[in-house]
Amino acid sequence: MDDATKSALHRGGIVDITTTGRRSGKPRRIEIYLHNIDGVLYLTGRPGSQRDWLANLGARPEMTIHLKRGVTADLPATATVIRDDEMRRDLIYRARVESWKVDPAVARADLDYWVETAPLARVDVAV
Repeated sequence: MDDATKSALHRGGIVDITTTGRRSGKPRRIEIYLHNIDGVLYLTGRPGSQRDWLANLGARPEMTIHLKRGVTADLPATATVIRDDEMRRDLIYRARVESWKVDPAVARADLDYWVETAPLARVDVAV
């Protein structure tokens, strides 16, 4: 992996991912936010209803990350859906404060809702 790609992953930000439909078996591509927290990559999004991409990764963890802002690359990866509430609490809080620049008090105020309903998965990029 070249330095520009490593730098883009370190920076995080908006990327596309392609998952495999858990029922259809067809590729599904969406735009999502990639976070780098302490050198580990995570995908998350706004809280709310169940996300198909997360369910797809739960069934078939193989995916592709498509870098598209400044660096263009398609990177094979695997994902692990994070279900542990304590881990979710820490990572979602940090993602909101560190990546999205949400005020810490605001991030704490509605953290229970985010932990309960926001999607979260760890991503390991194949080297």
